[in-house]
Amino acid sequence: MTAHAATHSAVPTPMHAWKGAKPLPTLAVLSLGVFLWLFPAPTALDLKTWHLFGIFVTTIFGVIAKPLPMGAIAIIAMGSCVATKTLTLEQSLSSFNSHVVWLVLLTFFMARGFVKTGLGSRIAYLFIRTFGSSTLGLSYALCFSDLILAPVVPSNTARGAGILFPIVNSLCIEQGSAPHDGTRRHFGAYLIKVVFQANIITSAMFVTALAGNPLIVSLAGELGVTMTWVSWMVAALVPGLVNLLVLPWLLYLLYPPQTKRTPHAPQMARQQLDAMGPLSAHEKLMVGTFISLLMLWIAGESIAISATAASLFGLGFLLFSGVLSWNDVLNEKTAWETLVWFAALLMMATQLSKMGMVTWFSHEMQGAVGHFPWGWSFGILCAVYFYSHYFFASATAHISSMYSAFLVVIIAAGAPAGLAAMSLAVLSSLCACLTHYGTGTAPVYFGSGYVSVSEWWRLGGILSLVYLGIWSVVGGLWWKIIGLW
Repeated sequence: MTAHAATHSAVPTPMHAWKGAKPLPTLAVLSLGVFLWLFPAPTALDLKTWHLFGIFVTTIFGVIAKPLPMGAIAIIAMGSCVATKTLTLEQSLSSFNSHVVWLVLLTFFMARGFVKTGLGSRIAYLFIRTFGSSTLGLSYALCFSDLILAPVVPSNTARGAGILFPIVNSLCIEQGSAPHDGTRRHFGAYLIKVVFQANIITSAMFVTALAGNPLIVSLAGELGVTMTWVSWMVAALVPGLVNLLVLPWLLYLLYPPQTKRTPHAPQMARQQLDAMGPLSAHEKLMVGTFISLLMLWIAGESIAISATAASLFGLGFLLFSGVLSWNDVLNEKTAWETLVWFAALLMMATQLSKMGMVTWFSHEMQGAVGHFPWGWSFGILCAVYFYSHYFFASATAHISSMYSAFLVVIIAAGAPAGLAAMSLAVLSSLCACLTHYGTGTAPVYFGSGYVSVSEWWRLGGILSLVYLGIWSVVGGLWWKIIGLW
């Protein structure tokens, strides 16, 4: 190759850039945006509200179609709001000063401490060493490892795919179960399915267990429903624990592993723990920070320290003590991208609420379900919200596009506001149980090859009914006791 040719090939051409942007999804997103922009606004809404709705829907569609990364789509959306004079610059950037947005960012950095120090893996191996001598015991050990990590690892993908999946994959190989040699049902398929589903359940149990949960807190707050870290945990802990206890046993019956005993798993865990050695100084500091954060999140309201402030103190301590470096913070790309798209979606949802879009939608939907008793309306709308996740590949997209609207309609139908807000909140996580693409962890576990598409969907459908039953009965009774309704 000549020097001229080499130089020429290294220069990105417009066609190269176009290919990078995925032309067909890009064209589909642009077409939807133009259509919504030109479509006549309903008479009850002014033009700016309709245009913001068009930008919002186009953004959600872009998040699903993924012609570009989510952060890029969010920047384009904010720029479109300003360029078209739909919103002012101040309005477009308003959510960057939201404490909820910064809580998500800060807890991502806290999660990096668990990964960097190895504390997350150590916790999992400790459970496996203690309870892992049988396949069922091993599944419970991994489920409760996820539960321990959930309050301080706000990305279910980071928790399930980054920390636990490598351990699960190693255990499958150790037990002689591989995806494509006829041994997948010996051990691996069952364990893969259990750990994935446990990740979905724990995501519903804490505000800081899923990146979309703080968005729910903010959206509910815009509608006058206060949800705190403590109130969410108290409401979700009892039905969540029951769900976690039922899950491994139920899948053991529905999708039984052929290998029942796993004597090598505790041995492998002991070997890994021996290799890790005693708790390092940084791990001890991480444990102390973790316990301190939980105490501040629980007692924060009584001493006037918000969850965001507590997380800021925690991150500051980890930086000061050297557990994390500033480069660790700068290199946490997922956290920074989350900051951008989260702020953009929260901003548009908030502005639409202020402009009257949610009130208008509530009025229209109330006419459709208002003649039912509130219990029937509540059940129907919750089921629609849950199973509509078949059409979503992102919990955030689902929450952003549907949570506020459904909450307003359910409350307008007569349901208690606290019950409606919490029900939709937990359903926003649990609905990811349905498909192999419904949340960030799903493609990782499905991609391991242990569970077929038909098995994944069949089990997801069955488990969805079990989850709805547990959270309706156990959750409903518990929420009655604590006064949500």
